[in-house]
Amino acid sequence: MARSPYLFAYGTLMRGLRLHRYLGDAAFLGRASLVGRLLELGGYPGWVPDVRGGGRVWGELYRLNDPERDLPRLDRLEGYCRDDPRSPFVRECRPVRLEGGRRVRAWVYRYAGPRGAGCPIGGDYRAHLR
Repeated sequence: MARSPYLFAYGTLMRGLRLHRYLGDAAFLGRASLVGRLLELGGYPGWVPDVRGGGRVWGELYRLNDPERDLPRLDRLEGYCRDDPRSPFVRECRPVRLEGGRRVRAWVYRYAGPRGAGCPIGGDYRAHLR
């Protein structure tokens, strides 16, 4: 199932935010970014790819200690069901860049809900919360 032990968190799973505890024993590797933009969806953000490639979303990179155990739990939390095309989020493996320049492929939850839902909020959810 898992092609990568890494997870990119850009919203409420980040340290100090309300769902962080669900990452369990995942190891924090540092601040990281990927191409895209964020939408405010009413108390949480949704990441969408930036087809023009100009935007970056900032978040945190984690190494999951047991992806086979952790990913299904996170999928349920994020509202992703592989067998349901109506899931509001889809888990994808995408290139992520750590602040120091290292690149890895990490799991990220892409917003797949209705077009036009949510308001663009830039690329940093923490900054949006302030």
